[in-house]
Amino acid sequence: MADIIIRISGRAGRITLNRPDTLNALTYDMVLKIETALRDWAHDPAVDLVIIDAAGARAFCAGGDIQHMYDTARAGDFAYGRKFWADEYRLNAFLFNFPKPYVAFMQGFTMGGGVGVSCHGSHRILCETSQIAMPECGIGLIPDVGGSLLLARAPGRLGEYLGCTGTRMDAGNAIYAGFADYFIPQAQWNTLMQGLESTGNVALIDQAAQPAPPASLAQHQAWVDTIFTASSIRDVLNGLDDTDFAQKTEAALRRNSPISVAATLDIVRRVRGMDSIAFALQTEYRFTYRAASEGDFIEGIRAAVIDKDRNPKWQHARLEDVSGMDVSKMLMPLPKDALNLGETS
Repeated sequence: MADIIIRISGRAGRITLNRPDTLNALTYDMVLKIETALRDWAHDPAVDLVIIDAAGARAFCAGGDIQHMYDTARAGDFAYGRKFWADEYRLNAFLFNFPKPYVAFMQGFTMGGGVGVSCHGSHRILCETSQIAMPECGIGLIPDVGGSLLLARAPGRLGEYLGCTGTRMDAGNAIYAGFADYFIPQAQWNTLMQGLESTGNVALIDQAAQPAPPASLAQHQAWVDTIFTASSIRDVLNGLDDTDFAQKTEAALRRNSPISVAATLDIVRRVRGMDSIAFALQTEYRFTYRAASEGDFIEGIRAAVIDKDRNPKWQHARLEDVSGMDVSKMLMPLPKDALNLGETS
């Protein structure tokens, strides 16, 4: 069975992720095949729009397939992971600038790499089961695949909160945060896809859309804006109070890799100042390039995916132990190995 099904149907280029048993985790080969298809379709007059969807009910795509990345990094070979990220980020940049409507149908979990092949599209559709998140800090990474730009553009300081905690968003919250555009019950998806294929007319999406569910995060917006304006993660922690939401926020922060959380706070702010997908990806790559060799990535994957003991031994015992210099070292320029996005539009 093919991991990914790529074809032209009617007026639409169709991409279907087809690894439901692995929550449609993206392999390196899938990344390359998606990019090839998009480059072929970008200027193909037979293709009016692109539709990406996924097999199975549990997930659109729960992230990248990191087993081989872990195995090679643990053996001291960091080249594979760096190449995977560089090529994936090139796809993310190309998708962000794609010249035609790009319609993503995201059921169930959409996380990490799944966000990168969906949430940069022009028409992002959710349903009753959708759960969107950037949980990379929990495995010693940072929100990447251009996710830092999505976070930077979220209302107020919500991006810092979502990126540092890895909080999952249901459809209402994801639309509120700017990760998606439309709520359409999943029972209507097949009919809508057929209409898009036959007509190439994205106005059908607006006609099918229903009001977004309430966003529970909206009621916490003022609090988030106050707390996550702090200049460092230590100051964020110092600002937390005894409310239930604050205590849940602290628990989420402390579960994650301290260096990843501190760097995420910094990255989101850098990217907000530039508001550029290229800058976002290049900044993210500085961290991911070093994540296995100098950061917590290997230990994070061991604890979450390999041994599944959920008891990582991070390099820094506490968030308070991370210094500004520690963050700066992970985000220093890479003079010889800087990310080259090539032709992205």
